Amino acid sequence: MPRATIRSLHQKTRYRRASIRSLLFTVGPNRLSGRRISRRHLSREVLVREVEVSSPLWPEAFDGLRIGHVSDFHLGELLPLERAVDIIRLLAEQKPDLVACTGDLVDLHHDQAAPLLEALAATGAPLGSFLVLGNHDELHCARTVSEMAADAGVILLRNEEVEIGRNGQRLVVAGIDWAWSSQACARHVNRTCRHVVHLLLSHNPKAFRRAALLGIPLTLAGHTHGGQVALPNRPNTNLSLTHRRSAGLFRRGHSRLYVTTGVGGWFPLRVNCPPEVVILRVRHLPRPAGGKKQTVPGVAGRDAG
Repeated sequence: MPRATIRSLHQKTRYRRASIRSLLFTVGPNRLSGRRISRRHLSREVLVREVEVSSPLWPEAFDGLRIGHVSDFHLGELLPLERAVDIIRLLAEQKPDLVACTGDLVDLHHDQAAPLLEALAATGAPLGSFLVLGNHDELHCARTVSEMAADAGVILLRNEEVEIGRNGQRLVVAGIDWAWSSQACARHVNRTCRHVVHLLLSHNPKAFRRAALLGIPLTLAGHTHGGQVALPNRPNTNLSLTHRRSAGLFRRGHSRLYVTTGVGGWFPLRVNCPPEVVILRVRHLPRPAGGKKQTVPGVAGRDAG
């Protein structure tokens, strides 16, 4: 059987399984409740979270760059288009220099993705709006979502990197396709980041292990929804059991990872895990003199191990 046919069959199987899961855990309960579940879900305030990140690997010419990070809209039953566009407007009001979306724009169908992508491109971020695809974006038709992004003016990175120039200096942004395991993420990173990369976008935070080994100063990810149910004041004690890094800021050496809890979800429950729009101010931290062990001030993160 041709490889393309096998891929098509696998995609149809994944889509069918996701549709059944959505019926059981999202659409079915929501419709039976008279949409009370979705109304309660939509009544939650979206936080604007400001985070400062410092690394000596970040280029000095881009010290203080403000990155607007959003992820995991899951446009569909639990997040209508109007709400998603309102969240993008909230992001635009923060006036970031660059916008990064780390995937799962849609939940199952890409039917309404085009206006959301147009809103993402219209944020006014002077350095552009960037996107990588998540696993849900690939369920219906990843190629169609890719074409919608290009038509809207969003810079979609599929195992690609791009240079941003400012005042004669350059910032290299890379983005990788969805992969499930750490090993598969590492293969994407190796294939994509063959030169100096400053900012890596990955739907799956498991890409951070390889990114840190390559000395990439900042990786942004989503996917986990922060576990959706977490203990108070302990964001990484949550239901995302397969992810060690599921919410917030992490560090490994001079590399940093931020995992956002996202703004939507395929399951209508969030406890101690509010939806968020994140503004990261990234600082160049000079390397300490004398080769002493580095202490990184102003980073409320955790050692990623």
